[in-house]
Amino acid sequence: MALFDVAWARKTGGSFVLRIEDTDQARLVAGSEQQIYDSLEWLGLQPDEGPHVGGEHGPYRQSERLDTYRPFVDRLIADGHAYYCWCSPGRLAELRKEQEAAKLSVTGYDRLCLGKSREERSELPGFSETPVVRMLIPDDVELEFDDIVRGRVKAPRPDDQVILKADGFPTYHLAVVVDDHLMGINTVVRGEEWISSTPKHVLLYRWLGWDLPSFAHMPLLRNTDKSKISKRKNPAARLMWFKEQGYLPEAVRNFLQLLGYAGDDSGEVKSFDDFVAEFAWEKVNTVGPIFDLKKLDWLNGHYIRELSTEELADRIATFAEESGQWSDPSERELEVLRLAVPIIQERLVLLKDALPQLDYLFAADDEVTLDGDAVAGLTDDAPAVLDAAMEVAGSVDFTAEAIQAGLRERIVEAMGIKPKFAFAPLRVAISGRKVSPPLFESMEILGRESSLARLQALRAQLG
Repeated sequence: MALFDVAWARKTGGSFVLRIEDTDQARLVAGSEQQIYDSLEWLGLQPDEGPHVGGEHGPYRQSERLDTYRPFVDRLIADGHAYYCWCSPGRLAELRKEQEAAKLSVTGYDRLCLGKSREERSELPGFSETPVVRMLIPDDVELEFDDIVRGRVKAPRPDDQVILKADGFPTYHLAVVVDDHLMGINTVVRGEEWISSTPKHVLLYRWLGWDLPSFAHMPLLRNTDKSKISKRKNPAARLMWFKEQGYLPEAVRNFLQLLGYAGDDSGEVKSFDDFVAEFAWEKVNTVGPIFDLKKLDWLNGHYIRELSTEELADRIATFAEESGQWSDPSERELEVLRLAVPIIQERLVLLKDALPQLDYLFAADDEVTLDGDAVAGLTDDAPAVLDAAMEVAGSVDFTAEAIQAGLRERIVEAMGIKPKFAFAPLRVAISGRKVSPPLFESMEILGRESSLARLQALRAQLG
């Protein structure tokens, strides 16, 4: 929603307003508001107005705007568009159970309180001392409305929606209409699950004498099994999960653009500026797109390869420190990282995978753990290969090109050993494992002394 809000605001010279809709106090989660700020900042979708940035339409938390809503509730009651309801939660639950048992085609509140005074209602069962306020939905309510994404949309008939709860807080339905009007919102973008509520909102606008905004109902993202993405079932539904995994914000933005937007035929890789320039609501997909992380992995790899080696090294270091992979890295470690980035950049998918791939370059020579299976898989000529490799490493210029040329001449050509077997013992000695980033570049980064020490350590172990 934020991505498309920002795109439309930038395209039209408007403002992206962040409002915290916290009227359901029972469902508040500690820290969730800060997570919204952090997520939008990381993704590069900074609001023009909001609780943490200010603006001329504050306050931006609905819990701080309670005095704003009450006059409109009183006005709706006075005009006959709303009424008090004293039904207890127990009575409403029992009513719902009875309607379900009877399999009624139309369910909802039965208007027991409509037209009754407090005294009259108190004489009936299921009375609650503190009332709520409900909308009085007319029989001829208009169920169709214009949607700038979907065209003409028809919603099911609503029941008498509560607009003011017993705790004095408005429900979403009243608060969002009042706030959108007072804050000058002329384009309302939200998920398709709110289509059924829009006729109620249209009524409120008309009863209060306000112009309607444009409505855009976006499709819901779906898992690969086509179910709705849920934070309880899919960690990817939480935006900061992507940062924690080591995705780049520009890749995530591009991925979200592809999910929700048909666009043109210019390709899948598109900057946010280009997306804004071509943006049009009629190009938004109306079928819930599948959230395929394989596509995001591909995009992330693409954006990683587009970075300069210096920028990528900085991002890896920042990620590693923020995620706890690194704690106060030394100048030597930072220099090794800068030297090593070119040998992993082409194969790197996530920032979190960088340091695990390069851990052998940061380790002391006597702390490199040799993988037992990798050592066991070496051929019988591994000792002779290591002896020859140490001769070469002690004599050539210590660059990747010279090391590779010397080893090929001395082992592959002179000893007649295929490269696959010729370099396997060297890779195990240098990195401790069977598969690693490029061998010769790794030796150059380590330097002659460390490379010789590691070759000698494996040679000694083989006997």
